Amino acid sequence: MIYTVTFNPALDYVVNTEGLELGGINRCTSEQIFVGGKGINVSLVLRELDVPSKALGFVAGFTGSAIEQSLQSQGIETDFVHLPGGFSRINVKLRSAPGTETEINGQGPEIGAWAVEVLFQKLDALSDGDTLVLAGSVPASVPQDMYVQILERVRDKKLRIVVDAAGDLLRKVLPYHPYLIKPNHHELAALFGKTDCNVTELHDLAQELQKMGARNVLVSMAGDGSLLLDEAGNSYCYPACKGVPVNSVGAGDSMVAGFLAGMESGDVIHALRLATAAGGATVFGEGLAKRSEIDRLYESLS
Repeated sequence: MIYTVTFNPALDYVVNTEGLELGGINRCTSEQIFVGGKGINVSLVLRELDVPSKALGFVAGFTGSAIEQSLQSQGIETDFVHLPGGFSRINVKLRSAPGTETEINGQGPEIGAWAVEVLFQKLDALSDGDTLVLAGSVPASVPQDMYVQILERVRDKKLRIVVDAAGDLLRKVLPYHPYLIKPNHHELAALFGKTDCNVTELHDLAQELQKMGARNVLVSMAGDGSLLLDEAGNSYCYPACKGVPVNSVGAGDSMVAGFLAGMESGDVIHALRLATAAGGATVFGEGLAKRSEIDRLYESLS
């Protein structure tokens, strides 16, 4: 079973306008509400690819109930910790021109030490062979080494650990030899104090992450496609899918889901191809990747 952890899930309220006037009244031309959060995004795209998962994390208030009910209605099993105060985030995403998106992200509820312990107890139930996906940042109300604490808690289990995070949150998990990490090209370069790296430089930096402990390194490179260094020492690249970018939210999460679904077959090239197609399907759509678009883009890649 694949378990995804989202510390600060949200309802994403996406508003399209013809323009944006600060201090004035702006009327939307269309609006949508999506369930959001990086781990949740992975679960949603896995569902599209017929791979079951269970969503873990923290929810609170009426928005938390809406998140939970939405996921369950879409066939995703949930086991959230319910917080007694506050409410889960609402993130507002304003699209006022093609390719222009302004985000206002909510703060989310306070997560106490007791709630973290409840999550740990849920993780105690994982079995050898399960996959644990840790995705995104952690809120200020929990220790910033939370991923390390989780990996310490489960270190005696034979789990496939997947981490999609940036900065120290990612760096500090490398000694635990995660099965997969997925930085984007900006995050990878920033880890080493660099900017604007080309594909060759990104490859070299990904190798450094392997030396630091990562088993498989999947790098999303926007218009340059995707790069994978697998644990057998092989390197693979796929070009970016062709299409008109509409949405950047959840593309990396979709890649993680595509890779995990692809690796069900044990074929790493298929996994990278499916990851690239899933990421592209999210970029070219209004929400997360849908199966029909993933399949179409998969066939377009060679």
